[in-house]
Amino acid sequence: MKSALRWISAALVATGLSAAYSGPAAADVKIGVTVSATGPAASLGIPEKNTTTLLPKEIAGQKVDYIVLDDATDSTQAVKNARKLTSEDHIDALIGSTVVPNSLAMIDIASETQTPMISLAAAAAIVEPMDAKRAWVFKTPQNDILMATAIARHMASHGVKTVAFIGFADAYGESWFKEFSRAAELAKIRIVASERFARNDTSVTGQVLKMMVQNPDAVLIAGAGTPAALPQKTLRERGYKGKYYQTHGVANNDFLRVCGKDCEGTYLPAGPLLVADQLPDSNPAKQPALTYKHAYEAAFGPGSVSTFGGHMWDAGLLLQRAIPTALKKGQPGTPAFREALRAALENTKDLPASQGIFNMSVNDHAGLDQRARVMVQIVDGKWKLVSD
Repeated sequence: MKSALRWISAALVATGLSAAYSGPAAADVKIGVTVSATGPAASLGIPEKNTTTLLPKEIAGQKVDYIVLDDATDSTQAVKNARKLTSEDHIDALIGSTVVPNSLAMIDIASETQTPMISLAAAAAIVEPMDAKRAWVFKTPQNDILMATAIARHMASHGVKTVAFIGFADAYGESWFKEFSRAAELAKIRIVASERFARNDTSVTGQVLKMMVQNPDAVLIAGAGTPAALPQKTLRERGYKGKYYQTHGVANNDFLRVCGKDCEGTYLPAGPLLVADQLPDSNPAKQPALTYKHAYEAAFGPGSVSTFGGHMWDAGLLLQRAIPTALKKGQPGTPAFREALRAALENTKDLPASQGIFNMSVNDHAGLDQRARVMVQIVDGKWKLVSD
């Protein structure tokens, strides 16, 4: 009997030692994603959603899970998705959303749940001015002012003295008007008209007629995706002969398809990814851009790559750099890990990505400089790299 008891005791001790040695299995890193895969911004959100399938499923030996939801270009749904991902799925980081209004609406949830958020939308208001809430928020697209100054400089060097502006009637359009107004003033360009339209409008004739009365040297259309083609097509129909400019919000092939010949000759600033093949080898973003381009087109077909998918890819690169550091300070699924991940993102330095080189800081959660932009013209239905 004593022998049996000694055997059972030894077995229990051995089992306990084994359990103590192996410890509980580490939780997976969970990344929540909400993008506008349907609705007016679908031409932006679809390549973002597609790109999530290319992101690594393991980082630093840790399994990574991606939970991807569609917010249908609706800010209310984006908030619901963010709430579900943080409260029910207990994610470690949040990526999204595609458009500015949705991203702005999600900031409160990221801050409240102390979950690092990487937006795929452009407006500086997503990360500026820095405060307690925005300390949890980062973004991968270029700030509007970076692109607006490129447009104003190109206009000035091509003899533009007056310009008419038409933009989305939402945070994207307002941000662009604010930033371009600053850039235009510095370039001594006068804005002679300012109009707005909704993403789902089917006519902008009234706005276009008001703009044309002013006979501007150029027109700047501040829209994103295929809806931005509507003002340009209407201006062409009405016979406007001045210069056309769009923003980096149209830098995908769906826009070219919808706008067709009406966009021939249009200028826009864009991330290096759009014309990666045309970049000089000295451009530090060329190889990272080509790496993403080749991966995406291998999965989704030749010519399918989009700068908007590139924003998702770059969010993935930021997390690949940050997660190994965060794992040293906390386990996935815990507040300590989320805070460590936030701090690691904030300290990102010299990270080559498809849109430029990221250098984040306490006061800069966008992290891109002039290396993240090029000027492009639409020539023969294709993107052509041009000098500023």
